[in-house]
Amino acid sequence: MKTSSQQRIDDYRQQGWWGDITLHGQLELQARENPDLLAVADQPNRKELTGDEPRRLSYAELHAASTQVSCDLLNKGIGAEDRVIVQLPNIVELVICYMAFSKIGAIMSPVPVQYGSHELHRICSTISPVAIITVGHFGALDLAQNAATITQDNVQLLVFGADLIFTTENHPGSDKQLSNYQRAHSSDADDILTISWTSGTTGTPKGVPRSHNMWFATARSCAEAGDYQAGDRFLNIFPLVNMASIGGFLFPALLLGCTIILHHPLDPALYLAQLQDEKITFTITPPALLNQLAKSPEMWNQFDFSHLRSIGSGSAPLAPWMIQVFKQQYDLEVINFYGSNEGISLFCTPLHTAEPEVRATMFPRLGCGIDRFDSYANGALLSKVVDTETGQVIVESGKVGELLFGGATVFDGYLGTDNSDLFSNDGYFHTGDLVELCGEPPLFYRIAGRCKDIINRGGMKISPVEIDVLLEGLPSSVESAVCAYQDDLMGEKVCACVVVNPETDDLNLQDIANFLLDQGLVKFKLPERIEFFESLPRNPLGKVQRFILEELVSQRH
Repeated sequence: MKTSSQQRIDDYRQQGWWGDITLHGQLELQARENPDLLAVADQPNRKELTGDEPRRLSYAELHAASTQVSCDLLNKGIGAEDRVIVQLPNIVELVICYMAFSKIGAIMSPVPVQYGSHELHRICSTISPVAIITVGHFGALDLAQNAATITQDNVQLLVFGADLIFTTENHPGSDKQLSNYQRAHSSDADDILTISWTSGTTGTPKGVPRSHNMWFATARSCAEAGDYQAGDRFLNIFPLVNMASIGGFLFPALLLGCTIILHHPLDPALYLAQLQDEKITFTITPPALLNQLAKSPEMWNQFDFSHLRSIGSGSAPLAPWMIQVFKQQYDLEVINFYGSNEGISLFCTPLHTAEPEVRATMFPRLGCGIDRFDSYANGALLSKVVDTETGQVIVESGKVGELLFGGATVFDGYLGTDNSDLFSNDGYFHTGDLVELCGEPPLFYRIAGRCKDIINRGGMKISPVEIDVLLEGLPSSVESAVCAYQDDLMGEKVCACVVVNPETDDLNLQDIANFLLDQGLVKFKLPERIEFFESLPRNPLGKVQRFILEELVSQRH
């Protein structure tokens, strides 16, 4: 594997992993071949959230609307390679922006609506944007006022509904203006389209530049995992700013000709209604919601989900009992996704294993030359595990090391940071994730946690992820996770952080210990402290921010 950016492009093109298609090129194709097919639709409660009526755009309408927004951006002095922050919720305008930016070659930096002025100022200092695009408000969030805190003479504030007003009708003048601009400013699939941001589970988010080709490679991998088909209808409930939605839905929809139904913020009752009413064929859902639904058959069985083929989940290890419930009681398979903005793209499907215990926590070792997994992803992705101290490659079952990842989906490095230690000498990305090789022979990876998350109790290494998974079935608990706390004798010990269901009996440390011992957990891994919370700190994708938990626990000592 070669390390220089241009050599990498040449190699990947020769191997057929990368090509010439762009996001806007695929939009033009779909608008030509499937003009009346529904491309994107707002959630039905949009008026309550932004004050606007929900919109439903066909591919022809999405093409026309994004051309007009492209010209509006050009008229405001925004063009090729300019960087723009886009802070929008899951509404059709966000999808329009992706298409418009692709058409003019500008670089879009989508950020979660939860980001405040502190995060926006930090992003500004990293990418030097020429503008920020948003809407007036989203629920109680005053997005326009928040965005105004970072605008200066060289950063424009553009608000949909005031500064940007789109129409779905074709305008010959706009078509001509855009065509003239594109002839003068050529773009290709190796250009950077987006700068997304890491999830922030271990600290300050970092900028992740990604090209069209990187995103389409991720899209092909996700499409393989979910067995996506032309005409599929996706229900997207994750913020359309990161891998789960951009790689999982946006790019696959344009690649295959599918429909994206939007949802945000998460409302379980509305989510279930949309699954039924929109005849959804595939969705990706947070593990916590799937656990809730598995425990509530009366909630699930009141709807008709006959169009739904399967459900994806990820962002944390899944509960085996949940996968079993969905298969046995709801006749639906759950597909486990493990991905990142940087380009990690692993998945475990019923084709890989029928065992819930395996699919919940393990992933096939794609990109290791294992013939059993032959597919697009197994050829276009590369992975290996190395010892965290020696750097030696690990191939023995039962050994734990850091996952290194390479191939068509992987980015070239973080923006504005020192990337000298980010890649191995042969070009693999150091993910910072710990995995264990499992099986005889070792065909699977089991996620063991983050290198920085491992709890060192007197020299014994404890993975908090392992305990988190067991605690998902804890009675009387709404949500729970563990983190480290400092101890003078042992160095670190395990603290259980719990949100208790107010309708159940009290929960104490011994209850947790007994529950974990019943699950087979060894005694030295048991929590030795318990702290109660009203909610656990999570990032916009729903991942527990363990470093914040550790700070909160330390403050209570």
